[in-house]
Amino acid sequence: MAINWFKYSAPSTFYGLAGKMIPWFAIPSVVLFAVGLYIGFFVAPVDAVQGEAYRIIFIHVPASILSMFLYLVMAGYAALGLIFNTRLSSMMATALAPTGAMFAFISLWTGALWGKPMWGAWWVWDARLTSELILLFLYFGFIALHASIDDPRRADRAAALLAIVGSVNVPIIYFSVKWWNTLHQGSTIKFTGTSMHVAMQEAMFITLLACWFYAVAMALIRVRSIILERERNNLWVSELKEVNS
Repeated sequence: MAINWFKYSAPSTFYGLAGKMIPWFAIPSVVLFAVGLYIGFFVAPVDAVQGEAYRIIFIHVPASILSMFLYLVMAGYAALGLIFNTRLSSMMATALAPTGAMFAFISLWTGALWGKPMWGAWWVWDARLTSELILLFLYFGFIALHASIDDPRRADRAAALLAIVGSVNVPIIYFSVKWWNTLHQGSTIKFTGTSMHVAMQEAMFITLLACWFYAVAMALIRVRSIILERERNNLWVSELKEVNS
């Protein structure tokens, strides 16, 4: 039997689907975090150059990747909401922003913890560090701008414009180590020619997958709250409250 996936574009229908999907992402994220961090901190060998300090990479790199990826996904949802006036797309963009900001914050702090023993300083105005900081401010700006406008539809449109314009910063972050002479090392994850130990690669990809599962779970939890808030005057929300009471 064919499934009409378009029906899930309605907030009222997606609310129930999101509730069913949350455990399928939340539980694996916990398991994957535990496995990935165990391999990274206890199984992977000591780095020949950076010693034990390199192990922060198993948190720093996945957080950095997710901070950029989530911004592009957020901007994509915001663009869909702006162009096609789809309510759920704008809600998803709003739901993704806090998680993306959290990953950007973790990326900067773990980078500082890693940079201190490597560079001798907590912070340098390196191209990649500076552009990642700008990404964090873009997340904060998106959240603050959306919260400052009372009308949700107007807030969606204004925040969408900021998200779309700010997406230019993501390729700058990624290619900064190639475009400029920076202290930050090049890409750690490579599909060919990587010199990383097998255990290091396993830990990296497992924690990256864990971060992705976590991001999806948090977005689904948050979008359900946003749907209830915006649809609170609709009949289906009233019926839902009666069923749960």
